[in-house]
Amino acid sequence: MTDKPGPSGAPRRMRADAQRNGDALIKAARAVFDTSGVDAPAKEIADLAGVGVGTLYRHFPLRSDLVKAVVESGIDACAAAGPQLSAVHEPGEALAEWLRRYTEFLGTKRGLAPALHSGDPAYEALPGYFLEKVGPTLTALLATAAADGAVRDDISAHDLLYAIANLCMPVPGEGPEYNQRMVALLVDGLRTPRQGVSSGTSRPSPA
Repeated sequence: MTDKPGPSGAPRRMRADAQRNGDALIKAARAVFDTSGVDAPAKEIADLAGVGVGTLYRHFPLRSDLVKAVVESGIDACAAAGPQLSAVHEPGEALAEWLRRYTEFLGTKRGLAPALHSGDPAYEALPGYFLEKVGPTLTALLATAAADGAVRDDISAHDLLYAIANLCMPVPGEGPEYNQRMVALLVDGLRTPRQGVSSGTSRPSPA
């Protein structure tokens, strides 16, 4: 993220302390929204982030700005996790672990539903942002796992994203653990017969 261009025309990078404050506010907001709801007081978020309320409003003038930043941060983390997992796990296990993390992200997002479904135009671009960031990550993980023979090759990233989203719909009397169990069953159903149930085997590090 950059500030306005300076006199020379070259953009100035946001000061490191301002970037840290912004990141801290997003992390704090995610935690506060999870426990106190999306309408939690600004002071509760600022206090947890270790900054003043004025700093919060300088970064996020509207509550919708903060909610949008929290969602985008979760999407970015999901996208970044793909290559990281591929580096330390066999293809089938990298895919399974990524799908577990995606399920966790959907569970976190559940607490933001009142805001995201409010019709506020600030959130209109989020579905497109999600598919742009997460779609290629899952496509790569799925293709690599299928080429390795770890999972069946007749399902697309689009299929998986929406199947898991449906499995993560709230169920009366059940919490996020229930959704994780349902997704685990789906993941086991993706595996080819030689793979069987997840073993959690990591790829050995090079000598």
